[in-house]
Amino acid sequence: MNSWKSITSLNQGQIKALQNQRLHSFINTHVYPFSPFYRKIFDEKKIDPRQIRTKEDLKHIPFISKSDLIDKNNPQKYKDFILQPDKEKISRYWPKPYLWAMAAKSLLQGRRLEDDLAKEYRPIFMTFTTGTTNAPVAFMYSRYDLDNLYVSGGRMVELFDINGDERIINLFPFAPHLAFWQTFFGAIEADIFSLSTGGGKVMGTEGNLTALMRMKPSTILGVPSYIYHLLRYAQEKGHDLSFLKKIVLGAAKVTPAYKQKLSDIICAQGGKGVYIFGTYGFTESRSAWAECPTENHLSSGYHLYPDKEIFEIIDPDTGQVKDDGADGELVYTSMDSRASVMLRYRTGDFVKGGMSYGPCPYCGRMSLRLSSDITRLSDNKDLQLSKVKGTLVNLSHFSEVLNDIPQIEEWQLEIRKHNNDPYEVDEIIVYVTPHAEADQMALSKLIIDKLTGATEIAPNHIEFIPLNEMIKRLELETANKEKRILDIRPKV
Repeated sequence: MNSWKSITSLNQGQIKALQNQRLHSFINTHVYPFSPFYRKIFDEKKIDPRQIRTKEDLKHIPFISKSDLIDKNNPQKYKDFILQPDKEKISRYWPKPYLWAMAAKSLLQGRRLEDDLAKEYRPIFMTFTTGTTNAPVAFMYSRYDLDNLYVSGGRMVELFDINGDERIINLFPFAPHLAFWQTFFGAIEADIFSLSTGGGKVMGTEGNLTALMRMKPSTILGVPSYIYHLLRYAQEKGHDLSFLKKIVLGAAKVTPAYKQKLSDIICAQGGKGVYIFGTYGFTESRSAWAECPTENHLSSGYHLYPDKEIFEIIDPDTGQVKDDGADGELVYTSMDSRASVMLRYRTGDFVKGGMSYGPCPYCGRMSLRLSSDITRLSDNKDLQLSKVKGTLVNLSHFSEVLNDIPQIEEWQLEIRKHNNDPYEVDEIIVYVTPHAEADQMALSKLIIDKLTGATEIAPNHIEFIPLNEMIKRLELETANKEKRILDIRPKV
């Protein structure tokens, strides 16, 4: 395991050399010998794994996407992506010097090679995709992969500059999802005292507020909507929040305006100089990445781990790999995993600004960084509204606009059919809880103007509702993820 300090001191050429060496070794020593899915792909496409020597050689390997992970007729499809070594494969594919070195290492440490291999490869832990449109897909971890989860979590804690004498509260929903466990293992790796509450669904907002005020942590971590809900509730109760110095947000995109909304609440309750961090991760990577400290209107981008993975930016239409700094879809390749393995996985995430090398202008680390301006390509929906029939609309634009309007306390967007008739036109209803001092007529006009400007679609109706009703609609305190955008159109 390379230290984070040594990795963040590498220049672009050194990073490329490290990745080329690790990629070639990983594919030939682990992927091709032991992966049922990729061995079949390599053989069918007549790809010689020994010829995959550089990042540029990845172009010979086909992309995969979520559709490759799902087979309604085969719910065990996820197992094809799990490395499955056995004695015959090890004897056939591993060079004798490599095998002898592994055996000698085990012997010197008083263990059997078979036991060490089982510990390295055997799946012992599982997380799932959230499964909003498809059945959840399982991703497996061996002990080796859990060690990597510790490593990535520890690196994030170091980026956040959280010291050993600080305390943190993990407010992510308790579930077999990456965000909760990345935070859990990261705190342990960094020897930080932490409390994992499980979010609103487990302890309730009252219970979380009680824990917050008793523990007085320097840092809280969670889903943006629930963090905002909890801080707003603390403000309503008149609690002092001056102990909060850092807020870490995950599982959703965070805009500078949203960071400012959180900062304003804390500052109003006695806080000063709070840092708010965005993070990025996805189940398939079994890892997450984070920003380093900046002012709220800035972003360092997400600091990547070039010793663990390779990212490519591609044209989402042609699949052509694009240059550093260019916009495009993010593609992920693991170089250091053992159970579930992904090569050239199309994330469906569009990155504006791509990736950049060189010293970070905020923390000074020589690191590879990913732009934080990321939207979901899979959020594109054809709403077929009567005014703009056939227009492609990115749903994330609705979220960005409504989150950034300071007069809005909470919101929910509903897409439905007129008269609930599947053959009728689509309608968009926006439910809004405004701040107490907001002028509802002026706010309605502002919402219409901003949504029309960003999406070319005006909502059919804006309905103002009280906060307690909105909390129930969003299921902020009962669901793992808030119900922010609802598509209730009946199927034809």
